[in-house]
Amino acid sequence: MISSGIVTVSYIAATVLFILALGGLSNQETARRGNWYGIAGMTIALLATIFGVVTRNYELLLGALVIGGSIGILLARRVQMTQMPELVAILHSLVGLAAVAVGFANFMDPTVHHTGVEKTIHDIETYLGILIGAVTFSGSVIAFGKLSGRIGGKPLTLPGRHLFNLGLLIASIWFGYQFVQQSAGGAGLDPLIFMTVIALVFGIHMVMAIGGADMPVVVSMLNSYSGWAASATGFMLENDLLIVTGALVGSSGAILSYIMCRAMNRKFLSVIAGGFGTGGGSAATSGDGEEQGEVVPIEAEETAAMLAGAKEVMIIPGYGMAVAQAQHTVFEITKALRTKGVNVRFGIHPVAGRMPGHMNVLLAEAKVPYDIVFEMDEINDDFPDVDVSVVIGANDIVNPSALEVPDSPIAGMPVLECWKGDTTIVLKRSMATGYAGVQNPLFFKDNTRMLFGDAKETLDAVLKAL
Repeated sequence: MISSGIVTVSYIAATVLFILALGGLSNQETARRGNWYGIAGMTIALLATIFGVVTRNYELLLGALVIGGSIGILLARRVQMTQMPELVAILHSLVGLAAVAVGFANFMDPTVHHTGVEKTIHDIETYLGILIGAVTFSGSVIAFGKLSGRIGGKPLTLPGRHLFNLGLLIASIWFGYQFVQQSAGGAGLDPLIFMTVIALVFGIHMVMAIGGADMPVVVSMLNSYSGWAASATGFMLENDLLIVTGALVGSSGAILSYIMCRAMNRKFLSVIAGGFGTGGGSAATSGDGEEQGEVVPIEAEETAAMLAGAKEVMIIPGYGMAVAQAQHTVFEITKALRTKGVNVRFGIHPVAGRMPGHMNVLLAEAKVPYDIVFEMDEINDDFPDVDVSVVIGANDIVNPSALEVPDSPIAGMPVLECWKGDTTIVLKRSMATGYAGVQNPLFFKDNTRMLFGDAKETLDAVLKAL
């Protein structure tokens, strides 16, 4: 075993590397370097823990490392970029499940002895760690189901659901009091189990009540929860590195959730309360999906001609591009147009796709240059000067009703105002509504053309015509 001093220094070095990793991930050009910082920090943390903290059961530890590492490598090789949102969600669930398992193991460990106030504090740490972990686990599993299409995206609106949530909260507090009281006498397992069941139910109901359009916020929110669960586990185990690392993940996830909510003109509590854009979380009515006029279809050859004849082109990707895995064709079109002297830029809405940064990841995978990819706030004022905007599988993030219809479920949400340009070409499979369940008036505007079909196939045809 190595000395406690070396373990402490190693933990400090790992913490610094984790902070550098977060800093690197804040920018596309430094993201790869940030990932390597994170890998190095985790390697140091693992080695310091294995050789400086663990004292027995090395065969179990080795087996767990082999199994976990093998699963990680397998997932990394097999999971497509389009499946990244659900992968992130299921990984969050594993963090929550680990926090629950560690909490129960620590509580039932006969070698852990605390007395007086120290025991009360330790019991509260254990209780909170299991509570947050259970909510994170069940909520992340439901989020995985929604993101992968196994569970419908419509919010579950149970009668009196807010009172139901309040009841679960009160019950959790009551069982927490009972746990601390009984634990002082050497018991407490029963209230801990009851609380775990309540937390699992709360996690399920909380995410089920959230509409599909709010899933980017849900992903970042669960990321934050997983961090706080890890931090609580760190207090429970008296491990400084877990405390700091969990706090980093928890706080950065909370900040990201705030950014996502601001991008949708939403309040965080209203996202937790229910569906998109409605105070009570109600789903959009059927009337919201009614068509509002006639659409003007366009073919791939005509699209190519319009793009080739333009000076300014703005490409707005959405989840439809991810589903069709069309990002590589998009980049080929971009290169072809730039060769012809066309200025091509990409406009990215903060909540495009199903997780924060989803479109940025896909474009980076396709080797799209970072300097032509812009956030919504950077390019929204430029649309009056854009000749052709190409919307690829996006819907709610380019919906004018967010600005023009006060009672719309997405009212007040900042959107990419592509209709202010000369022409907008929208690639969609059909006239189906987006996650918010409302029709998009953009499709019926005089300067909008609809290019129907699979995004990959239609873009291949456009590229061939170019």
